[in-house]
Amino acid sequence: MNFLRGVMGGQSAGPQHTEAETIQKLCDRVASSTLLDDRRNAVRALKSLSKKYRLEVGIQAMEHLIHVLQTDRSDSEIIGYALDTLYNIISNDEEEEVEENSTRQSEDLGSQFTEIFIKQQENVTLLLSLLEEFDFHVRWPGVKLLTSLLKQLGPQVQQIILVSPMGVSRLMDLLADSREVIRNDGVLLLQALTRNNGAIQKIVAFENAFERLLDIITEEGNSDGGIVVEDCLILLQNLLKNNNSNQNFFKEGSYIQRMKPWFEVGDENSGWSAQKVTNLHLMLQLVRVLVSPNNPPGATSSCQKAMFQCGLLQQLCTILMATGVPADILTETINTVSEVIRGCQVNQDYFASVNAPSNPPRPAIVVLLMSMVNERQPFVLRCAVLYCFQCFLYKNQKGQGEIVSTLLPSTIDATGISVSAGQLLCGGLFSTDSLSNWCAAVALAHALQENATQKEQLLRVQLATSIGNPPVSLLQQCTNILSQGSKIQTRVGLLMLLCTWLSNCPIAVTHFLHNSANVPFLTGQIAENLGEEEQLVQGLCALLLGISIYFNDNSLESYTKEKLKQLIEKRIGKENFIEKLGFISKHEFYSRASQKPQPNFPSPEYMRFDHEFTKLVKELEGVITKAIHKSSEEDKKEEEVKKTLEQHDSIVTHYKNMIREQDLQLEELKQQISTLKCQNEQLQTAVTQQVSQIQQHKDQYNLLKVQLGKDNQPQGSYNDGSQMNGIQPEEIGRLREEIEELKSNQELLQNQLAEKDSLIENLELATLKSQLNSQSIEITKLQTEKQELLQKTEAFAKSVPEPEQSETVTAAKATDVEGRLSALLQETKELKNEIKALSEERTAIKEQLDASNSTIAILQNEKNKLEVDITDSKKEQDDLLVLLADQDQKIFSLKNKLKELGHPVEEEDELESGDQDDEDDEDEDDGKEQGHI
Repeated sequence: MNFLRGVMGGQSAGPQHTEAETIQKLCDRVASSTLLDDRRNAVRALKSLSKKYRLEVGIQAMEHLIHVLQTDRSDSEIIGYALDTLYNIISNDEEEEVEENSTRQSEDLGSQFTEIFIKQQENVTLLLSLLEEFDFHVRWPGVKLLTSLLKQLGPQVQQIILVSPMGVSRLMDLLADSREVIRNDGVLLLQALTRNNGAIQKIVAFENAFERLLDIITEEGNSDGGIVVEDCLILLQNLLKNNNSNQNFFKEGSYIQRMKPWFEVGDENSGWSAQKVTNLHLMLQLVRVLVSPNNPPGATSSCQKAMFQCGLLQQLCTILMATGVPADILTETINTVSEVIRGCQVNQDYFASVNAPSNPPRPAIVVLLMSMVNERQPFVLRCAVLYCFQCFLYKNQKGQGEIVSTLLPSTIDATGISVSAGQLLCGGLFSTDSLSNWCAAVALAHALQENATQKEQLLRVQLATSIGNPPVSLLQQCTNILSQGSKIQTRVGLLMLLCTWLSNCPIAVTHFLHNSANVPFLTGQIAENLGEEEQLVQGLCALLLGISIYFNDNSLESYTKEKLKQLIEKRIGKENFIEKLGFISKHEFYSRASQKPQPNFPSPEYMRFDHEFTKLVKELEGVITKAIHKSSEEDKKEEEVKKTLEQHDSIVTHYKNMIREQDLQLEELKQQISTLKCQNEQLQTAVTQQVSQIQQHKDQYNLLKVQLGKDNQPQGSYNDGSQMNGIQPEEIGRLREEIEELKSNQELLQNQLAEKDSLIENLELATLKSQLNSQSIEITKLQTEKQELLQKTEAFAKSVPEPEQSETVTAAKATDVEGRLSALLQETKELKNEIKALSEERTAIKEQLDASNSTIAILQNEKNKLEVDITDSKKEQDDLLVLLADQDQKIFSLKNKLKELGHPVEEEDELESGDQDDEDDEDEDDGKEQGHI
């Protein structure tokens, strides 16, 4: 309060004495009046005074206005007046016409009043609860007041809302309000709420914000919509920028597909209003947020694929090739397409197939390169085309090969009717415009980035300089222009191209050194004491000479590593050379270029370094420094160690591949064992079922045998015989069928067991044993060779002499050798661990084989028992058949005797007697008579 009163006292135009008294009286009425009408009229009067006498009303009335919000919620009119008054006190929106000093003072007032209001967090919570009221006169001023609070002290108000129960959810309801003015101001409120607060951004996103905002954009007409579309796009950017969680949610929710209609801009006659340009610019930026190189690679890649699959990339390419598109929209579209295709092979291949609508059709890449090397085109457009070309070639060896192939003699169009990308790059490389030189050199360097094949292919390129003169190589022409003293921008571009070309390519280094004028030129440039502008060129010349040393294969006798280092020490000095090399990374333009891939320069004079080149400098600066300080003996020993390590690496790689193959074979054998186990379990189940069936047949057989025994006794009656005879045909038939079925099942089981025995013995055991034997031989061989390598390395380490000249070099050499030895020992340890793991694996396989053999033995025993049981069953069955035949003979003789005595024998009576358990009296008499006979 003291601060506010001080500000008020310092104002030159404060309220008059009568107005101050009026404000005081109105505050008293608000505080003490018991009639609602009186309080309402007093608050309305305060509202009318609050704009002109903001400070006095704020000091005296704020507490009373907050009390009104707490106690008079039932009356929407007084609540609306109170909210409007608080808004006028806190907001700075009405201070646009006053002088600059007064504006700064009013901003201080707004932040101070905001601080007073939010000091009690309950006030913000109260305001959030008032936003739930549907009454327009309450909700709208409440939205404006909360927006103003967020603009004044955003982080503090965000934190209060974040900890309020359902605070963010209440605000999300504003987007669904049918009254457009509240909905639109709700979008502005959410803009302020989500600014730089990841936690609130996530909550808003998961409250279905994407769906609602995209619906609003569609309803308003996409890019043809008004400022509401612009506000929604800004809010979407707040939610997505640098928020990986929300970006993934946006992609997974299939919202990328809904962005495609935004870029259906229609024909060129539809007009481009300022609002449409603004909307489309924000839409393009939103696409770039999702595929930014700063995002995690996996997230960027998935968004790039989704944009291709839904046709969004195709739509952007349509705008790219359209006519009548404003320059700033075309530039941003090129930048957007660049990042959509960057590092994504599918998208890069599609972009390579895009043709401009010309006659004859030309590839889009060629049309864009024409703009890049055309000095009449806007600078930002040329930078955008360069970025697009870089993104097209990023991690795209196929595209690099296609660009370089357009420069080779076999693919150049001799008629000159069509121009290729390579010809445009060469034209730009040797034009009189230094900016075209730089852009073409950087573009060509990207065609060689991390691609040794294309570096070698580019050595074949020959250029016709003038009529009558023989052609010269592209490499030689670059060095010729470099030595002619062209502009700094041109020389920097050519030096970056040469450094990229020669790095990791000894053949290119040999070609470069083959020209006897190149090395003297470089040493002369480095040795001179030039001004600050030339220091960058000196540093790049030192880097190029260092690359010629580090990647030198000593194939040229006159320019070996040692001779070049002697030349540096004699003409430049090692320390001076290292100092000049350090000029590159210390340059102010170097740090700017290393920050992000996009070439973003305020003017052509700032174009010096390329982003990928800064990575190369960072990689090579240290190793070149070490290479310069090394002696010839150290170089030789390092070469020997390098060859030894390469041999060791190749051996280790060979055995790793062999072990990997053996692991795959062992895995296959494991699967075969698992399959055999399952089959064995199935066979055991089948054997159990067969044994159960045999036991059932045994029981039936024993029962039948008992019954037959009773029939053979002397006191057996004819009734028993006739009963037995009645059931015998069915039982015998069924028993015979079951015996036959049992025999067939047994034969099938025996065949299956024989097949499995053969499979296990011939395939499993033989293959696995041979595999294990060969593996043991390989392991032994590996251990022997490993031991030999260790002995050689230890002998080499002992044989390294310590030069007396430099203790520092000796220590560095010893550290280097120790590092290599430790790496070698680590490889040995890892290999031993792999051998140990392999031995354990072999032991486990042997145990599985033993278990499998045990299972086979058990199964064989079961089979043998089953065969014995079947044999016994067959013997008993034969005995049973003999008994049955005897019984049939006896029955037949009895029937004949009955016929001789004149007793009738009917087949029907015999069948009935076989089916019944008790006979009637007549049958009993017949039975007795037969017994006497």
